[in-house]
Amino acid sequence: MSHVPQHSLDGQAGSLNRFSHREIEVLDLASRGMTNPEIAHRLGLSVHAIKFHLGSIYKKLGAANRTEAAVAYALNMSSRPANGQSA
Repeated sequence: MSHVPQHSLDGQAGSLNRFSHREIEVLDLASRGMTNPEIAHRLGLSVHAIKFHLGSIYKKLGAANRTEAAVAYALNMSSRPANGQSA
């Protein structure tokens, strides 16, 4: 059973600022249910590169898999103000 990653995206330690632009792209596409080959094709990268980025994402989040990473990402996105407005 999956659990929310220990280091979710909430708070400064887990904010999206600690992820590269490419990691955020990969995490966004993975959280939408795309497979590694689909993400690689969309971004013009190799499947190996996608696996590398996902590994880095999991480590930064303390996530065991893409489901846990996607949950942390979804929770972060749902708590962000719409249209870039401050809360």
